[in-house]
Amino acid sequence: MRVCVVLCMLFGAAFGQSSDASPKFEVAEIHASPRITQPIVRGPFFGGGRYEVHYATMLDLVRFAYDVDPERVSGGPSWLEMNRYDVAAKLPGPSTKESRKLMLQDLLSDRFKLVVHKDSKPIDAFALTAGKKPALKEADGEGEKGCKFTIDNQPPKGPQQGPIQLPVLNITCKNMSMEAFAAGILDLPAAGQYFDNKVVVDKTGLKGEWNFNFKFTPKVPAGIQTVGENISLFDAVEKQLGLKLEPGSVPAPVIVVDSVNAKPTDNPPDVASHFPPVPTEFDVAEIKPAVPPPPGPNPNNQQRAQIKNGRIYIPGITLKNLVTVAWDINGDEMLINAPKWMDSDKFDVIAKAPANVALGELTQSRNAIPFNLDALRPMLQALIVEKFKMKTHTEERPVNAYSLVAVKPKLKKADPTARTRWMEGVGSDSKDTKNANATLGRLVTCQNVSMAQFAEMLPGIAPGYLHTDVIDNTGLQGGYDFTFSFSPLGALQMAGGKGADSAPPSSDSMPEAADSTGALSLFDAMTRELGLKLEQHKRPTKVLVIDQIEQKPTDN
Repeated sequence: MRVCVVLCMLFGAAFGQSSDASPKFEVAEIHASPRITQPIVRGPFFGGGRYEVHYATMLDLVRFAYDVDPERVSGGPSWLEMNRYDVAAKLPGPSTKESRKLMLQDLLSDRFKLVVHKDSKPIDAFALTAGKKPALKEADGEGEKGCKFTIDNQPPKGPQQGPIQLPVLNITCKNMSMEAFAAGILDLPAAGQYFDNKVVVDKTGLKGEWNFNFKFTPKVPAGIQTVGENISLFDAVEKQLGLKLEPGSVPAPVIVVDSVNAKPTDNPPDVASHFPPVPTEFDVAEIKPAVPPPPGPNPNNQQRAQIKNGRIYIPGITLKNLVTVAWDINGDEMLINAPKWMDSDKFDVIAKAPANVALGELTQSRNAIPFNLDALRPMLQALIVEKFKMKTHTEERPVNAYSLVAVKPKLKKADPTARTRWMEGVGSDSKDTKNANATLGRLVTCQNVSMAQFAEMLPGIAPGYLHTDVIDNTGLQGGYDFTFSFSPLGALQMAGGKGADSAPPSSDSMPEAADSTGALSLFDAMTRELGLKLEQHKRPTKVLVIDQIEQKPTDN
């Protein structure tokens, strides 16, 4: 769970340029992030004297530097959420979270000429309020601070026939202030889908720290039949905790970006010499057949993956999934000659990374990947190759890909000064009154987005449907505002609709919903709601070919 935003400390501080007494990184390297189909910020990571952030937009860097939610960053140029950067810096010695924030503030001011100021503005949010008798117990300080969860009624893997069984998430929180709970509730598993792109602000008036527990189930699109418990998060908070979540406009402190450069100043000419080579092997590691889960349909207490203090524990993973992570493979078409057992045999992985790797920890976060995949991948590759005698090569092969074309565009010209972005749900300044979240599961709003940018965003918006880059062939120029709704791939498959990489609809007729549930594929939604079309074709793409692999790993 995210550490809460201590607003009184943050906004009581001066926002002028960093003084000479402020802590600074010894040296830093900044460059544009490489292009990937599903970019999401990773980090910040620190350890072994290193500080790293990968695939970070300027919005990400600002919110890290000033410890605020992204919804509390206002102003700035249109590219604030588009351009992505990798930052690697050398820490001057032992550091704290506060000192690392100050170092990043100094770096952004020095290299990007960032200027910000504090303000207070109303933002669309949910207010967490208290009823007459909150069902909370005063904390005694025992136990670890934060919220943990277990899962009951874990549904079986793969498509379910008929009514679906919902997992029940049991949340146990200890030593939590209401401010911390409000700030971190969106990071709880399956919680973000309830809040429609809005933060939660503490308005309970309750001071001190508390212990409490509650349970809820994921939000389900209307028309999907379920069995067992179905408890909305809003009902759980109200009926089980005596609190309430109320949507509205809430005055809140914000960070306003006055000015910032898109291109940082040049890196020092000898910057690489300040960083030791990134390790490519674990200090120690083992892979062994997974311990079978306890008998019964709902093994609630299975151990989960852990990454902490450089130690990695990944239980019950298939080798296919492990290879997918290690080689950054997006989709089955990109892995060739994988034997069937790679998708069924499960293994436990236990490893210790070298001390000079800023690996991060496996924690729940809605705004970033909290562990350093880029540092982990070469070590996982070396481990798999050694233990399974795996030999591979890469080559280009034709795979399913898409081009975006215009049929009868239904798009609104955007304000060219507005921030370019896409968000889940309806934007706070959107005039679009449709809200298809309840019926289709996904509601996406794009603001000041060109068709070239939209094509680039699509694999990240709909990763279940699209596994390769999308090419813009619309011929449309300028930025547009638009909103569209579609069904997540899993919900569509349960409704009997098209799957990923299936043929898109023809433009000769209006596409129909999959069935009476109202489920609608991404392909149909694009044509019906936006007047655009995703045309499928084959495109040469780099794939990983397995030449040799053994089913049993070598002894540890």
